[in-house]
Amino acid sequence: MRIGLIGTGRIGSFHADVLARHPAVASLVVTDPDAARAARVAARTGATPVASAGELLGAGVDAVVIASATSAHADLIGRAARAGLPAFCEKPVALDLAGTLGALREVERAGSVLQIGFMRRFDAGYAAARTAVRGGHLGRLHTVRAATSDPAPPPAAYLPLSGGLFRDCLVHDFDILRWVTGREVTEVYATGSDAGPAIFREAGDVDTAAALLTLDDGTLATATATRCNGAGYDVRMELAGERDQIAVGLDDRTPLTSAEPQGPPAPAKPWPGFLERFAPAYEAELDAFLGVVRGGTANPCDGREALHALRIAEACELSREQRRPVRMTEIAED
Repeated sequence: MRIGLIGTGRIGSFHADVLARHPAVASLVVTDPDAARAARVAARTGATPVASAGELLGAGVDAVVIASATSAHADLIGRAARAGLPAFCEKPVALDLAGTLGALREVERAGSVLQIGFMRRFDAGYAAARTAVRGGHLGRLHTVRAATSDPAPPPAAYLPLSGGLFRDCLVHDFDILRWVTGREVTEVYATGSDAGPAIFREAGDVDTAAALLTLDDGTLATATATRCNGAGYDVRMELAGERDQIAVGLDDRTPLTSAEPQGPPAPAKPWPGFLERFAPAYEAELDAFLGVVRGGTANPCDGREALHALRIAEACELSREQRRPVRMTEIAED
């Protein structure tokens, strides 16, 4: 297959390496607004650089991987759909519901394929947790605790474009909560703090947030996130039921030190960031996408899944702003 890659930043560069060595990819075409960056990635991977997304879409590609700036996602999804090309796009589809719904309608009108990059669905730990929950190993699930902690804030210029901590970061936790449990969120209550670096206050964002989510079977879930976890990159989920409880993301690189005298030692090499922690999952999701393009695999995460996660993020942002519980029925679905 001939695959087009739009965007060669940090995650796009990683995707280029994965695609270039994949046995199903015969050739790779790349583009980026930063032509020099695209040229460097092309030289390293043996890809063909082109000047624009339009040129790439007309270069005889069989499918498109979108790893561009978030603000360009919805437009590029629509253009790929109109060109009849299957597309893989990093989350989010768009930063708001209107933009997301517009892009999804384009895909649906074209009868095209859109897979969204929620990579945690391809992580071995989360997959094992899903099997345990769905198989009844834990008994009746009563509590879920999810946490995402970045080791350092992103660049200040990124924050106003990110959509905020709920839409940019916790949206992963909202998606994986639905995927692991098979349940829907019915109500949220969320809050946040901007007591950390001034860049968050200046951007109207928060550096730390917490949400209490009620699921449709009565299970209670908490989801917390921070941009200021100096110990390292920490992503975990704990699921507790009447029979047993399990944890995802608890290994010898988890940046967590026990205060107990007989507790495990501090990790010698904590996870430094998301690419290192989820590298196998990123590879697996692209492998799945190539399977979808070839027609042998069902779409594991279509655009409607991204819409569900964004609606939860929107409800949390509304709850934080208005300091009240928000029912999911308050957030538009279509």
